[in-house]
Amino acid sequence: MQQRDMQLLQEMGLTHWQIRKPECFPAWAQSVIDLPDSCQLLLVTPDEMDEHDAWLFGNILRSMKLSPEQALTLPPHALSELGEHHLTWCWFAGCQGVEPSDCQILHSASLRQMHDHPASKKALWQQICAFND
Repeated sequence: MQQRDMQLLQEMGLTHWQIRKPECFPAWAQSVIDLPDSCQLLLVTPDEMDEHDAWLFGNILRSMKLSPEQALTLPPHALSELGEHHLTWCWFAGCQGVEPSDCQILHSASLRQMHDHPASKKALWQQICAFND
C-alpha cells in the first residue's frame, strides 16, 4: 500500500483494516507482532498510560514478581496481528478482545478506574491468586 493510500485511510479515521481477499495482493504481507521471549505479561488496553497509571502498573507487576522489562502493552485491535509468543499472562484492562492461547487470562477495569476503586484492584488480585494456587 502506498503512503498516499495510507494517509487517505487515516484521514477517514480508519486506523486498522483487513484485506478480505489477500490472494489478490500477493506482494502485500500482513504484519505480525512478534513479542520478545522475555515478555511474560501482555497488557491489552485501549488507553495510553500516564505517570499515575504506570506507577500502578509497576506495583502490580512487582506483586506478580515481574519486572517492567517482562511486560508489554498492546491496544485490543492489534491482538489479531500477534504472532508466536511465550506469554504467561494476558491482562485485558478496560476492554475485551481475542484471547491468546496458552496463557493465563486476567480481566479488570482500566488502570485509570482502578486508582479510585479498591474493589477493582482486589478483584484483579483475586484472579492472580487463583492462578497461583
